[in-house]
Amino acid sequence: MSAHKLIWALPLVAAIFIGCSKDSGASDEIEMPTENDALYFPPISTDIWEKIALQDLNWDETAEKPLYDFLEAHDTDAFIILKNGKIVIEKYFGGFTKDQNHAWNSAGKTLTAFTLGIAQEEGHLSIEDSSQEYLGEGWSSLTSQQEEQISIWNHLTMTTGVDYGVDNNFCTDPECLLYKNDAGTFWFYHNATYTLLDEILTNALNQDFRDYFNAKIRDKIGMQGLWVSLSYNNVYFSTARSMARFGLLNLNNGIWESEALLSDTVYLDAMLNTSQQLNPAYGYLWWLNGKSSFRMPGSEESYPGTLMANAPEDLVAGLGKNDQKLYIVPSQKLVIVRMGGDAGQLQLGPSSFDNELWSKINALIK
Repeated sequence: MSAHKLIWALPLVAAIFIGCSKDSGASDEIEMPTENDALYFPPISTDIWEKIALQDLNWDETAEKPLYDFLEAHDTDAFIILKNGKIVIEKYFGGFTKDQNHAWNSAGKTLTAFTLGIAQEEGHLSIEDSSQEYLGEGWSSLTSQQEEQISIWNHLTMTTGVDYGVDNNFCTDPECLLYKNDAGTFWFYHNATYTLLDEILTNALNQDFRDYFNAKIRDKIGMQGLWVSLSYNNVYFSTARSMARFGLLNLNNGIWESEALLSDTVYLDAMLNTSQQLNPAYGYLWWLNGKSSFRMPGSEESYPGTLMANAPEDLVAGLGKNDQKLYIVPSQKLVIVRMGGDAGQLQLGPSSFDNELWSKINALIK
């Protein structure tokens, strides 16, 4: 695997095509599935995965090759589209195969968010708890009182108030964790405060968070993959199909086939919708489209308009460096995975590539 799939870089301010959109959350209406649109779940113990042809969906077959050409020109390794859980498109480039693992980078934050929800539901912690309870006094260079004010919820929502302007905002050593704002008063994409959630989970569970994740999520839905420690970061590596499985789990509101892995609907709703008003386009470590404004990694600015003008308004996404993409569109029952190298901007999350890619996807599915 090439180095650009493994190495993290310091955040850069994004340049993104900004569209205008009214703020919109998830619909309160629940549509009952028909026989034709009921979700399919691939078996967990085999490589079988049902497929559905473009022509059966009345999608535009003439847009398929331009999509592949675009993906290949932008250093893509793997691309999958699921409709109602079935594979419509599964394409690999440059010798990459369906059996190879790839870094999720920050798209893997979504795995941590889901794991925290299960841990809370099982009574191991509450996201309202002070993180000091699980990290111990002195996990930062803040005063003890300042530390006490930071909750697990603040770590989940990027609102800890810890200084993001240090030389290395991936660093989780106490000397790198300085006071800047009161907790809950400012939003900034601070990777170190996210990474500390792994230690919080491990201490709350009295077992390695990786083992808990494997038992509660990975093995339950037939994923494979592993967490790898790279400097301060814990990065998840898996196949593209495993990322698609996790997307399907979230598309179905935490239920895999008939088993609810996460039943806490309050947590699920907050995770996949606006969790705070400082950045309406952010839930619990998930990115949200269709909001009135958004903030970007590496920037203190708030930008008016929706995160991805070309994408459906109800899209939620796991987004990682080098344009790792996990898109979920509940209204269309779509899960879309893109893994690969940097598509042009070296961003930690959202980038202009999202809009460019969605213009190609729209041409296919319209």
